[in-house]
Amino acid sequence: MSDHLWIPDATTIEAAQSTALARHLGLETYEQLLAYSVAEPAAFWDAATRWLDLGWETEWTQVLDDANGIAWTTWFVDGRLNLAWSCVGRHVAARGDHLAIVVEHEDLSESTRTFAELWDEVGRLGQALRELGVAEGDRVAIVLPMGIESVAAIYAAARIGAIAVPIFSGFSATAIAARFEDCAVTAVIASDTTMRRGKPVPVRTTVDEALTLAPVEHVIIVGGEGHAHLDYASLIDRADGADCPTLWVDSETPAFICYTSGTTGKPKGAVHTHAGLLVKLALEGRLVADLRPDDRAMWFTDMGWIMGPWITIGAHASGVTMVCLDGAPDFPDPGRLWQLAERQRLTFLGVSPTLIRVLQGHGDELPRAADLSALRLFGSTGEPWNPEPYEWLFNVVGEGRRPIINISGGTEIGAVIIGCDITLPLAACSLGRPMPGMAVDVLDAEGASLTDAVGELVITAPFPSMTRGLWNAPDRYLEAYWNRYPGIWTHGDWATRTSEGSWFLHGRSDDTLNIAGKRIGPAEYESALVADPDVREACTVGLPHPVKGEAVHCLVVQRDGVVLDDDLQLRLRKAVERELGPAFRPERILQVTELPKTRSQKVVRRAVRAALLGEDPGDLSTLENPSALESLRAVG
Repeated sequence: MSDHLWIPDATTIEAAQSTALARHLGLETYEQLLAYSVAEPAAFWDAATRWLDLGWETEWTQVLDDANGIAWTTWFVDGRLNLAWSCVGRHVAARGDHLAIVVEHEDLSESTRTFAELWDEVGRLGQALRELGVAEGDRVAIVLPMGIESVAAIYAAARIGAIAVPIFSGFSATAIAARFEDCAVTAVIASDTTMRRGKPVPVRTTVDEALTLAPVEHVIIVGGEGHAHLDYASLIDRADGADCPTLWVDSETPAFICYTSGTTGKPKGAVHTHAGLLVKLALEGRLVADLRPDDRAMWFTDMGWIMGPWITIGAHASGVTMVCLDGAPDFPDPGRLWQLAERQRLTFLGVSPTLIRVLQGHGDELPRAADLSALRLFGSTGEPWNPEPYEWLFNVVGEGRRPIINISGGTEIGAVIIGCDITLPLAACSLGRPMPGMAVDVLDAEGASLTDAVGELVITAPFPSMTRGLWNAPDRYLEAYWNRYPGIWTHGDWATRTSEGSWFLHGRSDDTLNIAGKRIGPAEYESALVADPDVREACTVGLPHPVKGEAVHCLVVQRDGVVLDDDLQLRLRKAVERELGPAFRPERILQVTELPKTRSQKVVRRAVRAALLGEDPGDLSTLENPSALESLRAVG
């Protein structure tokens, strides 16, 4: 009997975008496509980029140049283009009346722009920025939720040759100021307020506080009245988009600085280029989301996380409608996400495993009550899955006929390293295969390649979207990614490649537990715990132990009305032992009301560990609910 939940039929394979790319290259199967892309990277990226037809002003004379070493590889040498033109401007002639973006707000109101309307707004905002003195290479910070203004802002910056710096709209003033200061921001575009679970979140007040720590010359506010800053609506009303030229730039010109947090030190500003990021995300929109001209695609995320630019560029590069939810996915009721998918006729919906665990807790009837007939596939990223919520999403929400396209990449990658494809048979929780063009391996501590064993996920060859270093920190870039194994990118994830060919992740390298010399990922514990019907969420960390070196501490969020009494403690311990063996018995199981998470609902285990130990947790700017740490300190 097959272990695969998803097995594509011949019709699905024939219609898939990955099949179209393979045939463009004279190949037949996805496996042949992967093999060719790694064996002949220059030929592959040349052909794939031509297949995408992104509207270059000047074509490249050389696909890649690694003369300065793999860490500093450049791409599409001598090519000239503009990311904003490729994603929006070039569609106006043929698809100007087609919806580029639909935003559903928390109060169920909608905002929309066609490609023609969006290109006009991009031009007006770009011209307004030029009239303020924002020049090529200047940094423009964007502190906005997913929506029309944030999308227009990243494209307006690209159109005039400035660099967009998307910043999570829920950051603290200190976190925002650190990013303003690190890349010397010239202008910031921010919300006055956003709505979250029916309550206004005062973004401008936070930005104003950040400006006292790191002043910015020009501040543009979306919405609100009575503030001392420039008004977004007034600026674009006065500007003429026709006056804003599209600046054709060299392929290696930076388009984004995307910040990622480390466990220590200040946030790292990953630099991404017009050509490299565009080509990789355009390809992934086609392959990961299997995007077709009349599709409607959404990923529940924020523009401040890499998945915001990912879905924006991935959809628009193919002329596809992007859908956004400006609000919480379970407000005003826990069926909101499924109702949105019905209303907007989504064909692709991207989620996180934690979000699905939360929604699963509200039962089967809510997704079953929604008409999801337009939905072809799910996307997933952010953390490893455990089987129960994965199978619930596939079988209950997906009715056993919508694959979960699980992917993993990162801010520094700008895109995906390994991921599923709609043409592949997929096992529960699997990440499928490396993406086309990605030379990926799993190594042990000495650098030997592993199969059927847990090791470090690494990348052994360059790819277009790899960061061109960290902003003003070349040595930190090399130390963070290239020094563990010389000439090889170390990503910081534990991974397994099976002899059958499937790939699985087991959490971040620094999250891995080492119990009396036995290495195990926290996801294995959490999977056993959340399988219990009384456990809604779980988090596992390792804390110092005088004998074992490290002991396992499990935190659980119970379902409403459930108390972690002695009987439930015993049941959960037995569940873990049953799944993992007696040697992995937890030291403690603790009940908490909530776990610290990012806006994309990823649990931040290092913050949990630090809170339990009473240590400095490092950068917490990505947390949506820092108050959760107080309850953790209390139980620690």
